[in-house]
Amino acid sequence: MAQDKRSYHKVTSYEGVIGKVKRVVLLYSGGLDSSIALKWIQDVYKTEVITFTADVGQSEKELKSIKKKALKFGAKKAYVLDLKKEFANEYISKAIKANGLYQDTYPLSSALSRYLMAAHAIKIAQTEKAEACAHGSTGKGNSQLRFDLSIISLAPNLKIIAPVREWGMTRDKEIEYAEKNHIPIPVSSKSIYSVDENLWGRGIASGSLEDPSIAAPEEILEWVTLPEKSPDEPAYITLQFYEGIPVAMNGEKMSLEQLILKLNKIAGKNGVGLIDSVEDRIIGLKSRDFYECPAAVTIIEAHKDLEKITSTQHENNFKQIVDDKWAYLTYAGLWYDPLMEALNAFIDTVNKKVTGWVKLKLYKGSLRVVGRFSPYALYDKKMTTYMTGQTFNHGSSAGFIELFGFQTRLAQEIRRRKK
Repeated sequence: MAQDKRSYHKVTSYEGVIGKVKRVVLLYSGGLDSSIALKWIQDVYKTEVITFTADVGQSEKELKSIKKKALKFGAKKAYVLDLKKEFANEYISKAIKANGLYQDTYPLSSALSRYLMAAHAIKIAQTEKAEACAHGSTGKGNSQLRFDLSIISLAPNLKIIAPVREWGMTRDKEIEYAEKNHIPIPVSSKSIYSVDENLWGRGIASGSLEDPSIAAPEEILEWVTLPEKSPDEPAYITLQFYEGIPVAMNGEKMSLEQLILKLNKIAGKNGVGLIDSVEDRIIGLKSRDFYECPAAVTIIEAHKDLEKITSTQHENNFKQIVDDKWAYLTYAGLWYDPLMEALNAFIDTVNKKVTGWVKLKLYKGSLRVVGRFSPYALYDKKMTTYMTGQTFNHGSSAGFIELFGFQTRLAQEIRRRKK
């Protein structure tokens, strides 16, 4: 296939140029875009391609034959690395502490994984003496920012090749190209959903989901049972936290990776974690995406509750601002911006006291905190109770009210004078 010279003109210094790149490390998921990119880069750039696949908790079936497939279609080497533990401990853990939800909805599951992938792609490129990294992100999406900005920030000597930005093919043309070249892909002209999956969530896009007025079809679900088909009896779980991170579930200690995997099944079975979202992409478009994030939704809800009871009113109010900014930077590809380091420092400080447990009720898609405890809780029952034994001085409230509302009262008095 010849390059469509009309569709893309390179204007940046960090993009790879045909004839000047001899070896490329391709981030290879085995999905539609990266599968085509493997052959396309070889044909157009006339270069060696080494593939890199990160196991971040996607389907084992998907990973089983990926190395064999990459080598079959021309890869000189094919790396497949199990990064689930690192993903949980170094990336998801930060999202939990930051209550990471972009626009209060999306748990940033795909976004988080991109930074881990980029970091390892750089290591492989340096080991293999490659001049460039390549990825299958589109020119409309957010992952191009996450990959590109990570690579040019950490390894400015490496060039980047993004075939989907260059070749000018629509998704149906990509499928046609794959079929013509006998490249096995997880989609077809009859089923054209794009799926991205890892420990923290499963994202589905394209196909009928591109019309935001149409309900998502049941056929796309794999992790979460429809609420109306979930068990008739509620499930109760208790999450134990230590310094902001869940370390045990229902009294059983386990790694964060194990806890997430187990909770995905429990919460998903009870209909928890379905997200139908229209997002503001960084590139300027709005996008309709559908997510299954049972563990992420459950853990963040529990963490927010425990954090709230252990923090002051001022910390809680400011933390919401910090969390929103943290989610934006993560979504927008700015993981390595100095501001992110500063935000994480504050977030880590607040979470030093987020230790205790939270009990949750999961029932037919609903999720509700029904109990919580922390040795650092700023809850004083003797001061709060209305029953015998209360220690609160009611008489002090009148003076507080007079001072607290002084400017409000004065403003209204001045308004009356001006009438």
